[in-house]
Amino acid sequence: MVMTKGGWFVATGVGVLVAAVGTGAFLLGRSSAPVPAVEQARAPSVQPEAKRDLPPRHPPAQQSGPESAGSLAPLFPSGPPAPRRQAAPGSAGNLAPLFPSGSPVAPRAAAPSNVVQFDIGQRNVKALLIDGDETWVGTSGGVVRYFTKRDKYVSYDNKSGLLSNGVFYLGRFGSEVWVGTYGGGLSIFDPARDTWRNYNIPNGMADAFVYDVLKTRNGDVWIATWSGANRVLGGRMDNIRDWALYTVENTKGGLPNDWVYGLAEGKNGEIWVATEGGVARFVDEKWTRWTHAQGLGAPFDLVEKDIEYTSDPSKVSGHHARQKIEMGLQNINVAYNPNYVVSMVVDDSGAVWAGTWGGGLSRFDGRQWTTFTMRDGLPGNHVFSLEKGPDGKIWIGTSRGLTVYDGKGFKRFDATGEHGSREVFAIAFGADKAIWIGGFGRLSWYPHTVGSVVPSPATHPR
Repeated sequence: MVMTKGGWFVATGVGVLVAAVGTGAFLLGRSSAPVPAVEQARAPSVQPEAKRDLPPRHPPAQQSGPESAGSLAPLFPSGPPAPRRQAAPGSAGNLAPLFPSGSPVAPRAAAPSNVVQFDIGQRNVKALLIDGDETWVGTSGGVVRYFTKRDKYVSYDNKSGLLSNGVFYLGRFGSEVWVGTYGGGLSIFDPARDTWRNYNIPNGMADAFVYDVLKTRNGDVWIATWSGANRVLGGRMDNIRDWALYTVENTKGGLPNDWVYGLAEGKNGEIWVATEGGVARFVDEKWTRWTHAQGLGAPFDLVEKDIEYTSDPSKVSGHHARQKIEMGLQNINVAYNPNYVVSMVVDDSGAVWAGTWGGGLSRFDGRQWTTFTMRDGLPGNHVFSLEKGPDGKIWIGTSRGLTVYDGKGFKRFDATGEHGSREVFAIAFGADKAIWIGGFGRLSWYPHTVGSVVPSPATHPR
């Protein structure tokens, strides 16, 4: 998946899926066991579908307003749902899936007993935040706040406080939930007051596209945007004089690219920055950068046969076309850029892990880069998400499923749909070691322990 300022571009073997960011609410379904009927929380308000190339018509979204509470509706493992009973507007109850008139419902296999699955329609789950008994879900259609013990949720969109429905980032700082959006800047929610406040370009932000946020141990706030990296000294968000901006130009190339995707704090307080042109480190007011030339990402001849996205993003994006020329990739016509770092995490040893766009997963130990690809057991060479688990292991979401690196090798999980989505865009862990997995159209929750996510038989050592 490639991000542009016009929408999400998901390259497939038959074309490019353009998932434009638009308004609309959520189709949320919970899969555990069939039930005879589903009650409806309120009369649905169906929003017009955003124009897409693929796939064909999908079930329209169903609205649950920001003030309403609803239960996540079951997904039926076989056949269409039983007729729904109409509930009074505003009353509590399940939100039933809506299907377009005359469209069949494809049978679904029953979910494993140790997983609960939620259907969110034609949307990506790009961000997850576990906050006690609440799970916050960031999608390309807004934010869902799910109360796990009560099985209720509320949703927020650009009609209820957000400036944009596309969500890239979720985090909690103090008592507040921070939301990085696609074109709407940074939105901050105060649960005690049930209010939102927003920060955008007039407040000092480099860009309205916010992909990541980091609060460091010294109190600074870093913000990853598509026009550079902001640093807010002391986290004083309302004092524009405390906002600094780092770009390729003012760092003299220390920041390798202005499109910034990830931020992480190192073991000694250094700041690591993932960009579309490589990785940078900021320490003692100095920048150091690494690109493919210094060992980041796998060479094309090593991964060429495993590139599954055959549509070239540069054909639909002028930005990506320019990037290819600048990086000497103009003769490559598939989804490959070893400098394009989509995800990043620092492990307990201080090593930096960087997930690339088609070039596999790279690890920097402070001296050199080591890159893992499908030849080493990685499910896919497009690495969308990286998270450190409660036990320190690195969990990896790829274009072909989920895996975990335990220090010796990869334990790969079923990529055929146990967790509901082939692509894994988001991973999060609860205090009880529950794991949440977000992908395209589906959110999965393993509520017991991380160990209950059963790997496929093959374990690949390095």
